[in-house]
Amino acid sequence: MTPADPPPTAASATSPPGQPSRLWRNPRWMLAVLLASLGTLGPFAVDTYLPAFAGIARSLDATPLQMQQTLSAYLLGFAMMNLFHGALADSFGRRPVVLAGVAMFTLASIGCALSEHVGTLVFYRALQGMSTGAGIVVSRAVIRDLYPPADAQRMMSLVTIYFGVAPAVAPIIGGWLFVTLGWRAVFWFLALVGVAIWLGVWRALPETLAKAQRQPFEVRHLMRGYVQLGGSRRFWLLALASGVPFNGMFLYVLSAPVYLGELLGLAPTEFYWFFLLNIGGIMVGAWLSGRLAGRLSRRRQVRAGFIILIVATITNLIGNLGFTMTFPWALLPITLYSLGWALLVPAVTLMVLDLFPDRRGMASSLQATVGSAANALVAGVAAPLVMHDAGGLAVVSALFMMVGFVAWQYVKRNLPGDGA
Repeated sequence: MTPADPPPTAASATSPPGQPSRLWRNPRWMLAVLLASLGTLGPFAVDTYLPAFAGIARSLDATPLQMQQTLSAYLLGFAMMNLFHGALADSFGRRPVVLAGVAMFTLASIGCALSEHVGTLVFYRALQGMSTGAGIVVSRAVIRDLYPPADAQRMMSLVTIYFGVAPAVAPIIGGWLFVTLGWRAVFWFLALVGVAIWLGVWRALPETLAKAQRQPFEVRHLMRGYVQLGGSRRFWLLALASGVPFNGMFLYVLSAPVYLGELLGLAPTEFYWFFLLNIGGIMVGAWLSGRLAGRLSRRRQVRAGFIILIVATITNLIGNLGFTMTFPWALLPITLYSLGWALLVPAVTLMVLDLFPDRRGMASSLQATVGSAANALVAGVAAPLVMHDAGGLAVVSALFMMVGFVAWQYVKRNLPGDGA
């Protein structure tokens, strides 16, 4: 353990700065829905326009590489701004950062809808990516502001369950809009979603970070925080353990048009099977995580999640390297993989946030940056290389899982107590 990795104090690890009974008087599920809605911007921005890929390419006379850049630009913008959303929220409060991010997403969606050239679409997709992270990053800090660890894990699991509905319905909505109204309707729909979420946040979300607990917005102070977190080996290992395995599943999401259409022979209107099963696995895993919070130690819960990931990965490798997998059997290992990831990630996320209680926003930002940087790598390099090969997809997915598993094996021995 290095000096940069001080164990969290009992107070910081168990006592939230906010008072949920005072700041949030409505039922807990309503807060979960509100925070989950912030997370929907990300999957909606990706999953609704995937069924329209071919139509956008024809309309804008774009090459497959240029179309892939519309996705890579979004992911790179997401990764870049993730470095700052949390730090801004630590300095100015949670509400202003979320409201600004959702407003920017709405304007960028309008820009996408009005694009007449693929270069313009790439630009506005990058702006979308830069804005969506605000809701995802800050919502984690809001939860930990309000609740102690076990309750925070239950809330994160509940948020994940509600959040899981969005990626399940997004491709269905996107496919329907594309077929009936054209691809531009997809982005007009995203703009309407942005307006609805902005109004919901403006009217209902309380400010959970007291002014006395805000960090100075000074370059020297911010750099000191980045150096503190960046020098923490435990932080990076935990971020790798939670963020990189997600890409074993996300690889298939990015490859969906080719994997589902060419390799499994599904029509665009049948893509929903993949998303329903995938998100169903996430929702079941998140439900289990909430049920186990406070009953099973975080360390054991993460171990159970990785066991499920390993079983799913081995099954996927054997099926795709030794046989020709067909629908629906090809999707079952991916569903099991999603379940395992969703089971472990709430516990690991709380471990990350509790490493530096005074900088939860920044910690959430950097954790998201690790995952989103890996997402951009998958979108720009891995997916284009292997999306036409079922065996290659299985191998690369296994490699992402192993990165997270090895990181967890190294860090779990140096975590205090329950790994909090």
